[in-house]
Amino acid sequence: MFNTYVKPSSELRNKYPEISRLVDEHNQVIITSNGKADKVLISLDDYKKYEEFLHLRYIDEKLAEAEARAEDLDAKWFDHNEFWNKVMSL
Repeated sequence: MFNTYVKPSSELRNKYPEISRLVDEHNQVIITSNGKADKVLISLDDYKKYEEFLHLRYIDEKLAEAEARAEDLDAKWFDHNEFWNKVMSL
């Protein structure tokens, strides 16, 4: 579970080792600028996991969309060669 810390941008500059340690411990750090939330810092590993999650969610949405289209009685189907000819002509 993430812990969230809010730090002003000056601490990023002045206390980087402390902020880096928080991030390394799988916490998220919200950086503020002029008192308003501006950026979020997470570890590279956590970022990669987040990117993978988004990619898998996108694939899941596209598969659900394809399944719904396949159920359409008016759907046009291509055989293997027709499909690849169409793809290669794009």
